[in-house]
Amino acid sequence: MLTKAPRGTKDVVPSEAYKWIYVEELFRKVCSLFGYEEVRTPIFEHTELFKRGVGETTDIVQKEMYSFEDNGGREITLKPEGTAPAVRAFIENKLYADAQPTKLYYITPCFRYERPQAGRLRQFHQFGIEVFGSNAPSVDAEVMALAIEFFKRVGLESLELRINSIGCPSCRKEYNNILREYLRNKVDTLCNTCKDRYERNPMRILDCKNPVCNEETVDAPLLINHICTECKDHFEKVRKHLEGMNIKYEIDPKIVRGLDYYNKTAFEIISKDIGAQSTVCGGGRYDGLVEQLGGPSTPGVGFGMGIERLLLTLENNNINIPKKEGLDIFVVTIGEKAEEYSFKIISQLRQNDISCDKDHIGRSVKAQFKYSDKVNARFTVVIGDDEIEKDTVQLKDMSTSNQYEIKLSELLKELKERL
Repeated sequence: MLTKAPRGTKDVVPSEAYKWIYVEELFRKVCSLFGYEEVRTPIFEHTELFKRGVGETTDIVQKEMYSFEDNGGREITLKPEGTAPAVRAFIENKLYADAQPTKLYYITPCFRYERPQAGRLRQFHQFGIEVFGSNAPSVDAEVMALAIEFFKRVGLESLELRINSIGCPSCRKEYNNILREYLRNKVDTLCNTCKDRYERNPMRILDCKNPVCNEETVDAPLLINHICTECKDHFEKVRKHLEGMNIKYEIDPKIVRGLDYYNKTAFEIISKDIGAQSTVCGGGRYDGLVEQLGGPSTPGVGFGMGIERLLLTLENNNINIPKKEGLDIFVVTIGEKAEEYSFKIISQLRQNDISCDKDHIGRSVKAQFKYSDKVNARFTVVIGDDEIEKDTVQLKDMSTSNQYEIKLSELLKELKERL
């Protein structure tokens, strides 16, 4: 249908757009306070980037990507997440040659083919940050602190930070053997996807959404109990940094995250206000991803959060985003001369950063006043043919209904004082 948006997409109309603008500006401000700079990557990438980066055994790659062949025969995918494109940009633009760490943030649309539900769409939008070039546990803690600070400033303070360590490739290899042994007699009951994962990447089975798979892994051995000494030490230092910043957290050994590139620290920030889909922010460390995608060995850590889900959480917590103020001035005209002259007034006001507008569809004077009130104008300037002859205008304060006659030549000065 030409007049219906595709399933899983949503228009952001003016009555809602001010909320998006507010949280986007706030996110940029918080990122700036932490020393992050913005990066913008293309809306689509080569499909291989996500297969190698996100992981071929993940739900995203196996089930959810919007992929197609372009006219040149290249396999292209609309980006399903923001980290792999940020890594590709880091490598391609040789940002690793700059002083490290490189601290980036982005605000981007993403695309995943999945069943639409509250806070989850097929085209959705993400805030994200990525830090390259430091393996220090302090960076892991800072990434979480940035997310917490943003949520605090937007008005959310009752969220839960849950953290885990998912180890390094060495301890994960040993853990995968332990997990396979645990699942050996359960394989036949798993979903077809997880049967394939059993040999290739059994840890992904723990992240499966299938209820049967969830039931079969409820008592599975926990990775955090099988991590190496180095990973244990890293995790303990992350915890100490969080405690040093008075950030409360819970250790959740079942957090594995849904992407293959994570190692060591993994975390989620949870809200219980939007039903089953309760994670409003998730991230962690990915020390091998830059090298895996063709760059130099470079550690990384970051997070992503869905904007739609954030806005839904704010709504469910009765947190109102302040609406942008209306126009400074609405110009009401009476007569043809005044209609022509009003453009000169409006042009002068706009050039002096005073927001203003006028009627463009031939409303009556009464209807112009009604419209001025509807667009929440602070003042109305009334000009008619008689006023032009006398070099005056009527200035009406819409909040008090007081009206003043002032010289047309002094309008700009008067408005600057009153605004």
